[in-house]
Amino acid sequence: MADVPITVIGGGLAGSECAWQLAERGHDVILHEMRPVRGTAAHKTDRLAELVCSNTFKSTELTSAHGLLKAEMRLMGSIVLESADAARLPAGTALAVDRDVFSAGVHDRVMAHPRIRVERGEVTTLPSPAVIATGPLTSDALAERIRERLGVESLAFYDAIAPIVAAESVDMNVAFTASRYDKETSGVETEGAYINCPMSREQYDAFIAALREADQFTAHEFDAVPYFEGCMPVEEIARRGAESLRFGSMKPVGLTDPRARKRPWAVVQLRAEDRAGRMRNLVGFQTRLRIPEQQRVFRMIPGLENAEFLRFGSIHRNAYINAPAALTPHLSLRDDPRVLFAGQLTGVEGYTESTASGILAAINLDRMSRGLEPVLPPPTTMLGALYRHLREADARHFQPMNANFGLLEALESPPRDKARRKEAYAERALRDFRSWMDANGVVAATV
Repeated sequence: MADVPITVIGGGLAGSECAWQLAERGHDVILHEMRPVRGTAAHKTDRLAELVCSNTFKSTELTSAHGLLKAEMRLMGSIVLESADAARLPAGTALAVDRDVFSAGVHDRVMAHPRIRVERGEVTTLPSPAVIATGPLTSDALAERIRERLGVESLAFYDAIAPIVAAESVDMNVAFTASRYDKETSGVETEGAYINCPMSREQYDAFIAALREADQFTAHEFDAVPYFEGCMPVEEIARRGAESLRFGSMKPVGLTDPRARKRPWAVVQLRAEDRAGRMRNLVGFQTRLRIPEQQRVFRMIPGLENAEFLRFGSIHRNAYINAPAALTPHLSLRDDPRVLFAGQLTGVEGYTESTASGILAAINLDRMSRGLEPVLPPPTTMLGALYRHLREADARHFQPMNANFGLLEALESPPRDKARRKEAYAERALRDFRSWMDANGVVAATV
């Protein structure tokens, strides 16, 4: 093995998992965590892998995107999932944990590993070889180094995320496909055409009323976002005036409803988020509404009455890199493939996604230390599909993404039944993931 210790910066889920995976593969690791020398507005302890938001890793069912991703992670031997299992609380099919028991489990095992040395204090450089997994609360000094290395436009500090729905769940007997003024842009599907959900005046007025009255999420202090025009919540725009959205993101100009043969009173446009057009973003609908309220209010939009939400909207503080514009396919610096990024900093959303990226970063840094090329799972797997999105998404509109079935390579002959279709996706994903591991000599870390 290489004599040079590997640096891992950040002791959250991705960093702790990555350090463990590297150590189990025979590497000496220096894990840097700035707490408690320098604290954050979110963390309460100095423990590694502290959960600062929800206490759930979401579903364990294989027919859910997060359950499938966990199954792939278990094949690689995840210390985070093993610790979560040991700290599990009754929550049905969700993997909910006792926060203290969970973080103590990860912390104690990482601290006790003979190949891992934990150093406390802020890191303000980008060493090599290294994995940078500092998360959404990356310190200003390190963030500035990253910006300098990648380019000033490559690092964002706030998410203004609109919901994403599955294209197949949109009622195309109501919605129609067209670009404004019939203009076509290069891209996915039918030359990038939008799906348009037309509204009558009565439907628009009812929608605006519901939007104004809906219950908003109240942010934690560390998650507070100063509203500016680029990330103004759709509900705040609606409160400015009844016509604000109709002259903004819901403007109908340049569009003709082919069934009514006239311009709608207002239109909600759905932009493709992937090359196949299977995921659709509600343009201009960044929001702070609570998830149940998003489901209730946004299903008032004609054509979205039965919409399947693949991602809900949000606005929060979140430092993240524009991965498709700035990083290699295995999420490294383009001028140094042995400086990798992992966790939420890469543009993935969620505990499970962040942790999984830490495992893959460790696998690839281990491979490169042995003179091998980095590898990525195929896009038929959930982890591979997530990485494909991070390298192929439109850099002009890039926003963080969570695991969802819309990312997966489409089935050649998908079952008509939705439940059976997800079972087929999961069966193929696990089969292909095992084959990928075997073909590339990827073995599970010992847990």
